Amino acid sequence: MPRKNPITVEVTDKFQKKYTYELVEPIGRNFDVDFQPDLTPKQMLALGIFGGKYMTDCKKEYPENWFTKAKLSPKKHNDTLNYFHIHASQSLGVWLEKGWINEKHDPRGWFQWYCRYYMGRRLQVEDDRQIKRWKAMKRHVAQIRKNCKKGDLACRTKQRQALLHWGYNSLEM
Repeated sequence: MPRKNPITVEVTDKFQKKYTYELVEPIGRNFDVDFQPDLTPKQMLALGIFGGKYMTDCKKEYPENWFTKAKLSPKKHNDTLNYFHIHASQSLGVWLEKGWINEKHDPRGWFQWYCRYYMGRRLQVEDDRQIKRWKAMKRHVAQIRKNCKKGDLACRTKQRQALLHWGYNSLEM
């Protein structure tokens, strides 16, 4: 059931100035039927994603408890903070070049979209686009299942790390 009274969030950080959006759904609920990630943003941050650099200047926007065990690197990207200690993402410049980022709504990319979606923001066109991108990552799930013994975390670590970045629990494959 949607929120009776939407909550307005105003964002001012390194990437956005006075950007506002509404939370129209309860936190962590009422997801699109085609979007069922294994991991919450809090779990992803605790496991280690994006070299710890992703959320260092925008903590005020999200629940404080998301950051109690988060692996963050305020100064620069640090691959040792990733769960698999490996670099498994494209640069922000590449994301922009390929058109993967909606600069108006989520200038940091997919994970920012997911955090805001998880919090209860809904933007139908953008949600559909990002859910389609999330579903496309299933090809990596299939490759791990085809080529790795279940639980062999040393097999295809780059793909496993990339899947963590997308909310798939690659530790259980």
